[in-house]
Amino acid sequence: MAARGVRVTVPASTANLGSGFDALGMALGVHDELEFAVTDGGLVVEVSGEGAADVPTDERHLVVRAFRAACELVGVEAPGLRLTCRNAIPHARGLGSSAAAVVAGVAAGFALAGRESDTSALQLAAEFEGHADNAAAAMFGGVVIAWTQGDRFRAVRVDPHPGVTPVVLVPAEESSTHTTRGLLPSKVPHEDAAFAAGRSALAVHALTADPSLLLDALDDRLHEPYREPAWPATTRLVRSLREAGVAAAVSGAGPTVLALPPDGVVPPRVDTAGFQARRVPVDLAGVRVAPLG
Repeated sequence: MAARGVRVTVPASTANLGSGFDALGMALGVHDELEFAVTDGGLVVEVSGEGAADVPTDERHLVVRAFRAACELVGVEAPGLRLTCRNAIPHARGLGSSAAAVVAGVAAGFALAGRESDTSALQLAAEFEGHADNAAAAMFGGVVIAWTQGDRFRAVRVDPHPGVTPVVLVPAEESSTHTTRGLLPSKVPHEDAAFAAGRSALAVHALTADPSLLLDALDDRLHEPYREPAWPATTRLVRSLREAGVAAAVSGAGPTVLALPPDGVVPPRVDTAGFQARRVPVDLAGVRVAPLG
């Protein structure tokens, strides 16, 4: 066993990026920090920061579940665990908090076996999530393109253009991915599907090579219009930003708004009441693991 304890730093993420539904993701420079110490027995979970009052502190904790699954996969024995979580990623806001939790647990299990997070680690993390966009972004950093091949989850990482300057606008209200997915229709018009295909392809180019095209690239007909009943204020803010010439989209399952203004500043004429604006860098490294000193 390579180590008996590890410290994990894992980033937030934003997914979909307009029409790239379940396919595009980007890691953001907001991080949870976790410490995993393997003990002779028992479980102790300590949580501070975001979600501390709401998450379970027993075997139901998502990080613990992912860690246990990873240890079983790679053959690590961890009879007991002391887990310390210092959370900075807002929960239930569309910023990949659950993916970060899963990736942290998986990365810790792999690290204790002396292994880097690889395609099998991504497969395990994505199985928890049901899709790979947030998980791949948290694991590999940068911008990711995710897809499925049979029952396998796949993803590739690409470098974002340095001119991509994310601003997240986070409301106080929470949302549920399960609930908002229930608002999506089983079929969409062919015209909208073609629109989404073109815009998601353009988004990859805009994010990596030409940010001047982001306003067009992040436009969407595939999922955002159908989710408006769940977050009317979010939809209004996305529209206001776009009318002001700022590329904007719903972040993941919402209700956070992702804006990509050229200078990293939301124009003051845009009414952001009810949202806390925060400029964050793109995280280029993904999950990071170090031995406990």
